[in-house]
Amino acid sequence: MAIAAETQPQEKASSDVPAVEKKRWTLNDFDIGKPLGRGKFGHVYLAREKRSNHIVALKVLFKSQLQQSQVEHQLRREVEIQSHLRHPNILRLYGYFYDQKRVYLILEYAAKGELYKELQKCKYFSERRAATYVASLARALIYCHGKHVIHRDIKPENLLVGAQGELKIADFGWSVHTFNRRRTMCGTLDYLPPEMVESVEHDASVDIWSLGVLCYEFLYGVPPFEAKEHSDTYRRIVQVDLKFPPKPIVSSTAKDLISQMLVKDSSQRLPLHKLLEHPWIVQNADPSGVYRA
Repeated sequence: MAIAAETQPQEKASSDVPAVEKKRWTLNDFDIGKPLGRGKFGHVYLAREKRSNHIVALKVLFKSQLQQSQVEHQLRREVEIQSHLRHPNILRLYGYFYDQKRVYLILEYAAKGELYKELQKCKYFSERRAATYVASLARALIYCHGKHVIHRDIKPENLLVGAQGELKIADFGWSVHTFNRRRTMCGTLDYLPPEMVESVEHDASVDIWSLGVLCYEFLYGVPPFEAKEHSDTYRRIVQVDLKFPPKPIVSSTAKDLISQMLVKDSSQRLPLHKLLEHPWIVQNADPSGVYRA
């Protein structure tokens, strides 16, 4: 797979990653440790960069599988976008290299692992925890949108937890750098906004919808429009068939915030900077962005 010549980030290497940028890499530069997870196209391993002793996550992707699924272009775009983002709630992509058979992405290591597993374990989160996570994601998305990047696939499976307990957006596979409205349907069914379901143009406000779905799932343990059949999920999304179950008990201010994000007319969704001023966020979110149990 011919990824364009290695990009040299314009920014200086940040002080916390002294030697994990700005050079051409090979597998010999790393000590490979335990597997951290497996994905559709390969595996992720804990690794240490030998020269700096810096701990990273090394994502190993198989070219044959990427080509088979025709996602080389998507990967190029993902690498291009993620490598230029610098935000405490976005997983860093330090660089990449490749050999005959594989592509390697050098990623920041998120020590506390996948948020999805944590949510499954807890079933649902407390309002303090949910608000802290939603506020930190809103700040990360404001940053992305300021750089004309729409994420388009915010969901628990794409979020990792750093060593301090801070949330990190980890997967930019569906993200796009754009100055225009888009038409592509992408993302995950339960999180799709009505405009994508109906195949009309969309813009950055799709991320507000997904964040609203995520907030609901944090508090109730299930996404709001879930149904047995895909067709019913589509129908519920398009109709914004939003119901709040009696259990677990969730405050009216939390429901108010979700209701302001899950609005069919994308121009009427609560803007992210207003979300940060919402009473539920102000009352519950830890200003540090780190949830402390």
